[in-house]
Amino acid sequence: MRRSLTAALLSMTLAGPALAQGQPPLRCAVDGTFAPHAFPTMQGGVQGFNVDLFKEVAKRLGRELTIDSASFSGLIPAMNAGRYDFLCAPTTATRERAENMLFTEGYLYTAFQFGIRRGSAPIRSMDDLRGKAISVNKGSAYDAWAQANASRYGFTVQTYDTQPDAVQAVVSGRAYANLGGNTVVRYAATRTPQFVPDFVIRETRAHWSAPLPMGATALRVQIENALECMKKDGTIARLSQQWFGSAPAEDDAENTVFPGTGVPGLPGYDPTPREPRC
Repeated sequence: MRRSLTAALLSMTLAGPALAQGQPPLRCAVDGTFAPHAFPTMQGGVQGFNVDLFKEVAKRLGRELTIDSASFSGLIPAMNAGRYDFLCAPTTATRERAENMLFTEGYLYTAFQFGIRRGSAPIRSMDDLRGKAISVNKGSAYDAWAQANASRYGFTVQTYDTQPDAVQAVVSGRAYANLGGNTVVRYAATRTPQFVPDFVIRETRAHWSAPLPMGATALRVQIENALECMKKDGTIARLSQQWFGSAPAEDDAENTVFPGTGVPGLPGYDPTPREPRC
């Protein structure tokens, strides 16, 4: 029964752009201050990896797309109130969130990563941080992790009001390494030649996914199918290299079509086999 239901859903939602004619634009939102995922253009709009990613998704669905820019803290409540069909903002898929919304499979992995000054000894394990200073953006998840683990690994924490200030602390020699999100660290390296991405804390890796309201199963299949086709033809990997400065690995989420629908292991995941229809 489940297989036939999934097949019927696919035939209704993936019949092609021609059936999308006359439908209203899809509505999504981003945090427009989160470079390189979404940040202002000189003309007053937004640009970035996630903007390009979901414009291409909408194009493949034969739909127009409107993208609002707002504070991330208000995006999920606004979506659940019906203002948005889904969120274009990179959103970490967690068990708690998955209890209250649907997620597509991940299109990127988010992970904690260190950046160091070019020429510094690379970090090969957490033991290499002992006796060193780590810079973080004040109030971030990386700040919280560093404060909680400073004694365990023997490093000190320097907090800065912005991520660029935390990066500059490394470049100037005030701190040995900066701890941030992997995509943000990679992007900072494209803008600051003396700053290079380094050690990734792999156990912090999680899916960055597109969240949708509970019940939006048909739209989830449409968006996930488009994302999977973009993985298969290399579109997401090319956007990743363009915006983050380096090509993703073969086993990174940009290149991985996950089984079923949603994020494996989280509430709302549908394990029913489903081949991308491109």
